[in-house]
Amino acid sequence: MKHPLPSADTPMASLWSAMGATLKRDLLLAFRRRQDLFNPLLFFVIVVSLFPLGVSPEKTFLQTAGAGVVWVAALLATLLSLDGLFRADFEDGALEQMVLAPQPLYFLVLAKVFAHWLVTGIPLIVLSPVLGIMMHLDGDTLPILMLTLLIGTPVLSLIGAIGAALTVGLRVGGVLISLLVLPLYIPVLIFGTGTVSAALSGLPVTGYLAILGAMLALALTLSPFAAAAALRISFSN
Repeated sequence: MKHPLPSADTPMASLWSAMGATLKRDLLLAFRRRQDLFNPLLFFVIVVSLFPLGVSPEKTFLQTAGAGVVWVAALLATLLSLDGLFRADFEDGALEQMVLAPQPLYFLVLAKVFAHWLVTGIPLIVLSPVLGIMMHLDGDTLPILMLTLLIGTPVLSLIGAIGAALTVGLRVGGVLISLLVLPLYIPVLIFGTGTVSAALSGLPVTGYLAILGAMLALALTLSPFAAAAALRISFSN
């Protein structure tokens, strides 16, 4: 027996509509502020490009350190973009409307984090093979690098949302976000670079990818709850 689709006035339809509207609004605002959109991407490219010039252009060294350099640059580029995750909505009053909305704040935060990952994480993943070639990574390793970034960058955005929510009302929020989330980023960095290093050594990478996947599942489940609670605390003060 087929069940009818939910009508427009059902809670589920209302929730999906609110999430879709939040996602669409954030994407439109991101593409209107092209400078904020391209700054993390340019930072990512510049950091990786300058590393061989500042340390050593030797092929063997770059192959060994390449994955770590790409991952550190991606981490810092994501960190650079976190301050604007909630701040614009806080300043124009849209964030207060989200907190007071009848829909669960968890799902609205999740939509905003997804939009942040689409405009920040996806470009980093797309550019990573080019930068990996600059670091002399071989063709078999580049897909592993992209896969680790595909799994790991959403974790960075989800964890970063907690720090952005806690500091949304502060003038020096960017500095505090770094202090709050960098310790939580370290496991993602370790297993992201460890996966690529294992692939370079010819070792199995399934275990590393499973741990990264577990981190993503945990962050996807808990981080929006923590960010939503932090937003409510920011407005209660």
